[in-house]
Amino acid sequence: MTEKGIVERVSAVGVMGNVLLVVFKLFAGFVGRSSAMVSDAIHSLSDVLATFVAYLGVTFSEAPEDKEHPYGHEQIENLAAIAIALTLLATGGALCYHGVIKTCLCYHAMTSSGSNLASPEIPTLLPLVAAIVSIVAKEAMFWYTLYYANRLDSAAFRADAWHHRTDAFSSVGSLIGVAGARMGFPILDPLASIVISVFILHVAIGILRRSASQAVDTACDDKFEEEIRACILANKSVEHLDLIRTRQFGNRVYVEAEIAVDGNATLFVAHRIAHEVHNAVEERFPCVKHVMVHVNPAQLDDTDASLTRVKPASVVGCDDSSSNDG
Repeated sequence: MTEKGIVERVSAVGVMGNVLLVVFKLFAGFVGRSSAMVSDAIHSLSDVLATFVAYLGVTFSEAPEDKEHPYGHEQIENLAAIAIALTLLATGGALCYHGVIKTCLCYHAMTSSGSNLASPEIPTLLPLVAAIVSIVAKEAMFWYTLYYANRLDSAAFRADAWHHRTDAFSSVGSLIGVAGARMGFPILDPLASIVISVFILHVAIGILRRSASQAVDTACDDKFEEEIRACILANKSVEHLDLIRTRQFGNRVYVEAEIAVDGNATLFVAHRIAHEVHNAVEERFPCVKHVMVHVNPAQLDDTDASLTRVKPASVVGCDDSSSNDG
């Protein structure tokens, strides 16, 4: 299957699966008198939006370089992941707020004998069945989406996969809340919606941190840079490495390297060595989109001493599992 076909299939599975779950869980939540299941359904509704945003992000990020975007469009996928994270944050915050309100009302109704508040409603069996169906379906969708996200090395689809996993977690919370309410603890149902919102907020913050880190050209981690260093120094014509810098650009990496070669070498020889280093790094590390190689003479006189530099400390965060575009 082509990359475009994979993107379309994963998006279709995500959207159709979530739409069916939203309808089923909303019906079960309202008819079955379960606030936890209604919260769970709203979370699934946010999944529909997340999958759609992920599809748009991956589609537009694959556009070739043009005059206005000479480095490509990979950052669009990061923006899509950030949009998903913000959607999760808004969803989690709203569910948490309503869960706290309902929990307080439920507690007041249970503890105030003279209260005018109605007794807490006990959920029926229907939300319990909906929670079990949702757990199985969302866990299957998580592994399905994550598998293709790793094949495409897609940050947006990876975020979407974890969105499916949080929905599975939220359905576990719904299951516990509904079961507890049916066993005589009605306050567990709104409490479950609060637990669901905490899961959502936790995952949203994680996705937001990773995507924001890539969007600001964060350097790769020390281990990855050491592997690049070893790859460059494996070329016997490179006497030492003066400088190496990396920066993440979406799910790709740009590398700048300064190599030292024999100062008496001709320009043609120095160019050949730089070209060999360039090709070796891009072939060895598929996530590297481009390597800029600068050549220094290994023997520096006093006037050239200012050319020497110290490699700056790196910042963590790089995934070298992406595909190479040359």
